[in-house]
Amino acid sequence: MDRTPDTDDRDDLVSTLEVIEAQPLETRAHAYEGLHDVLARRLESAPVPRS
Repeated sequence: MDRTPDTDDRDDLVSTLEVIEAQPLETRAHAYEGLHDVLARRLESAPVPRS
């Protein structure tokens, strides 16, 4: 099966979320903050389509 980068990214995100959810609540909160920062940086660095 051919996997696109989008599929790989989605699988990586799901795996990350599963790991975070398995942690105690306080640790989970910090992990979600870190994930938010990573996703925000990726979003901000994405190319902007020109019209």
